[in-house]
Amino acid sequence: MSTTATSEKRTNQLPIADTRTVRRAFFRLLASERRRAIVAVSLHLVAAVAAAVAPILLGDMLDELTTGSGAAEIDRLALGIVAAIVVVVAFTWAGTYVSYRLGERLSARMRVQFVERALRLPMPVVEQAGSGDLMTRSSADVPEAGVLFRDGLPQVTVSILKVLVFFGAMLIASPLLGLCMLVVVPPLWIGTRWYLKRGRDGYLAERAAESAIGDTIGASADGARTTEAYRLRGQRDAAGDATVAKHWKAARYTLFLRSVYFPFLDGAYALPTAAVLLVGGAFYFDGTVSLGTVASCAVLTRQIMFPIDHILMWVEKVQRGFAAMSRIEGVAEAEDAEADATTERPADGTVDLTEVRYAYPTSPRDVLHGVTLSVPAGQRLAVVGPSGAGKSTLARLISGSDVPREGRAAIGGVDVAALPLDERRKRVTLVTQEHHVFTATLRDNLILAKAEAQDDELQSALAAVGADWAFDLPEGLDTPLGGKNRELDAASAQQIALARIILADPDVVILDEATAMLDPRAARDTERALGAVLEGRTVIAIAHRLHTAHDADRIAVVEDGRVAELGSHDELIALDGHYAALWRAWHGEDTSRKFAEHGEDTSRKSAEHDTSRKSDGNAAESASEGEFAAATKTL
Repeated sequence: MSTTATSEKRTNQLPIADTRTVRRAFFRLLASERRRAIVAVSLHLVAAVAAAVAPILLGDMLDELTTGSGAAEIDRLALGIVAAIVVVVAFTWAGTYVSYRLGERLSARMRVQFVERALRLPMPVVEQAGSGDLMTRSSADVPEAGVLFRDGLPQVTVSILKVLVFFGAMLIASPLLGLCMLVVVPPLWIGTRWYLKRGRDGYLAERAAESAIGDTIGASADGARTTEAYRLRGQRDAAGDATVAKHWKAARYTLFLRSVYFPFLDGAYALPTAAVLLVGGAFYFDGTVSLGTVASCAVLTRQIMFPIDHILMWVEKVQRGFAAMSRIEGVAEAEDAEADATTERPADGTVDLTEVRYAYPTSPRDVLHGVTLSVPAGQRLAVVGPSGAGKSTLARLISGSDVPREGRAAIGGVDVAALPLDERRKRVTLVTQEHHVFTATLRDNLILAKAEAQDDELQSALAAVGADWAFDLPEGLDTPLGGKNRELDAASAQQIALARIILADPDVVILDEATAMLDPRAARDTERALGAVLEGRTVIAIAHRLHTAHDADRIAVVEDGRVAELGSHDELIALDGHYAALWRAWHGEDTSRKFAEHGEDTSRKSAEHDTSRKSDGNAAESASEGEFAAATKTL
């Protein structure tokens, strides 16, 4: 099927584990609960043996009736049948209870393992795969694999035990009639092999199509305003229709497999019973076997078909479960990219970029061109520049979110991207203007950064970022946030993100317009408070307001993927270059002479516009990147 091939070759999705890896993971999980598994199998084995005894006793009873034995012998056999039934009921109940507890524990262990792995995924891997793929694996694949452990494992195990015990009982009763059971093997083997050969790929394709639907719906929901503003509804509808069509094609293929496989099984099930009756009848009239033996084997044949049918019915669900596990274990393969991490640890918070070049995977063009920059430990560096200059890319490289194509990005003398993920997260924190409030209490949202933090630490962090609203909450730190609970505005959510920085206390803090959602005056107060709290830490701030640059120890002006200017505020003003021009424009000074020398009338308009903004209350505190771009382009 064509969709199968494409699904496994998609480079923008998380990996899919191969069959051997999934099998190892399955038995590794099972081995973690070895004792409970042995108890469950033992209980079901006793129940299966008791279930096989009843038909044999029934055959003996029929023989006794045929030979005219006394009532005492019949009563003894009947009592034996009743006792066997009681044992079956009691041990089946106990075995089922233990099995389902075992399945739930394995399912829970798998869920915890998946969450741990997902949280350890490197950010570039998640961004490249898209949220839809990871969400589908967590919301659809994990429950599907959970069914495998919770229901499939107990029921298939019990069914296999019953097949083995019942077949053994038939061989004991009559080896010749027992062998009649084997007539069902060839058709079951052929049909099941045909199904399994196509099933895994079909279900993987179906899962991949579900991920694509999640990506498309998520993109449409996130970009709803853009879609409406640019009248892109038709385009988004077409994209949705295309992904749904692919899913329908994949689902139709798996439906075709089931529609062929299961009717074929129903026909095969009649073969053993027919063979036992035909051969048994011939042997009975020949005097080789008794009527009771034929009856016992016929009953056992019907009994054995139920667990066989159960096993084969579960083949489809097991296929789904193992396909889901392939995608779950694929997350571990993405995480294994960290296996070659260095054992070195940074000496301090010094940041060094050496001849760094970088191009995004979707474009061959470099966005950074041989950037060399050193930030001593404890220094505060502001990075300014027009949109598209490479500021955020620089921040991602320093944080280790991306890896340079050429050159080196290091913290404390160690390549930051080579650090183990836990160590990297402890050493460097990147905060952007994007923020998220989890559906949990305020305390839970904060202790994500420091699990052992006490209430006084949480309150101090909130106070440092100016989150005074948090102290007025009705339930304090235990107030539920997000979802259907209390909704926070963007500024409050960003303050929570900033408070997490204080609690995490990393060596290097990167603020990529992290106060953009705050009003200018609150942003400056927050940045100054952060500066005091983070004293001694290396702080790199991507500035969109010039007061951020003014307060920094040094300023780096980035243009066209290069560091055009570097120095303190006073040094760059004295240099009378790009930064000085922007500073004068932001303060409304007469820059028309400077602009006229370069023959750019548009820059004068930009400066005049800045002057009007300066007189407009708090708006004067902000200089947009568009204004910076206009000034730097002219100069």
